[in-house]
Amino acid sequence: MRRLALLPRVALGGCLPLALAGCTTAPTPGPSEPAPSATAETPSAPPSAEPTPTDSPSPIPDTHELDVTAHETFDEPWAMAFLPGTDELVITGRQGDIWLRGPDGVRQVDGAPEVVAAGQGGLGDIIPGPTFEADGRVYLSWVEGDGGTSGAVVGTGTLDVRDATLTGLAVIWEQTPKVSGNGHFSHRLAIRDDHLFVSSGDRQKMEPAQELDGDLGKILRLTLDGRPAAGNPFQGEGVARQFWSIGHRNVLGLAFDADGRLWASEMGPQGGDELNLIVPGANYGWPEASNGSHYGGGEIPDHEPGDGFEAPKVWWNPSVSPGSLMIYHGDLFPAWTGDAFLGALSGEALIRVDLDGEDAELAEDWPMDARIRAVAEAPDGAIWLLEDGDGARLLELRPA
Repeated sequence: MRRLALLPRVALGGCLPLALAGCTTAPTPGPSEPAPSATAETPSAPPSAEPTPTDSPSPIPDTHELDVTAHETFDEPWAMAFLPGTDELVITGRQGDIWLRGPDGVRQVDGAPEVVAAGQGGLGDIIPGPTFEADGRVYLSWVEGDGGTSGAVVGTGTLDVRDATLTGLAVIWEQTPKVSGNGHFSHRLAIRDDHLFVSSGDRQKMEPAQELDGDLGKILRLTLDGRPAAGNPFQGEGVARQFWSIGHRNVLGLAFDADGRLWASEMGPQGGDELNLIVPGANYGWPEASNGSHYGGGEIPDHEPGDGFEAPKVWWNPSVSPGSLMIYHGDLFPAWTGDAFLGALSGEALIRVDLDGEDAELAEDWPMDARIRAVAEAPDGAIWLLEDGDGARLLELRPA
């Protein structure tokens, strides 16, 4: 275990040379990414002169000292969740692995689904259902393929923690349509008030995000058995009855605040990563509006008032590639209760965003010297991180 001082950034581009230095976010967020791995999400943009949405830098916080403990390592982890009523953390690996990490060490779970592990695809999210303590039900997402096309699916099954087995796995939702390519599946999951929320990426096809005859580029609201939920904003026949919001590119983070507001972190194109407050029925603009640019330099209209699209609450240019989102509900770090934490892939950072009702402001980012794939809150309020790629470390953050 190491004790590390998380210190505020005192000037743009200047961090004190510590192993883990906390930085307030100045008008242009920090470093661009290293060369991406084969499984990396869309790479970050080169530096840009465009401003961030904040009118002025966030206030410099007090120095935070944390104890940071490195635990086990995993190959290509994608998601993690603490399992209620147990001492276990469940972790997915993109190649199709499910691990349980607890008092008895790390155990491989038998019964994981067969996945298409190519590009950004593979085994994705896993979350406990609302009745997990009684019946072991979990929800998970992965990629299936057939004849040159692929798509995300969501399934549910019973996870037996004692025996480390997953049984009764059944698919309850399939991304429509299946298309070519291996990117932008999204397939992030969240549950609130007995509804299942699913992010469905644009699969790098762009235009379908604005179309209502398929669920690419959408956030969906379903029943717990995968049917369109009553009261969804897009009514009528067909797949649109699933939609909660449209116009998304690649949503890799979904989280609810204490008042039930849904927030989503989204990877932009070349620049233009976003943190969005999700409004039922709203159109978030992709690919008609973005604060980034197309690869190769093609311009996209910026979000503007009155353009008919919901603008992000926070955006980044150059990109940080937000791969996960957690809203902190604990009290181990009382000053951060209610704030959002994002794991940055290309940005190699842990980012904190101050949430105040429907408003959001960049607060701090801590360079981690590694791509951060997942962020989770433990039952005792500690913050846990998973690095990305082979040999990715599981890190535990606590007050010093």
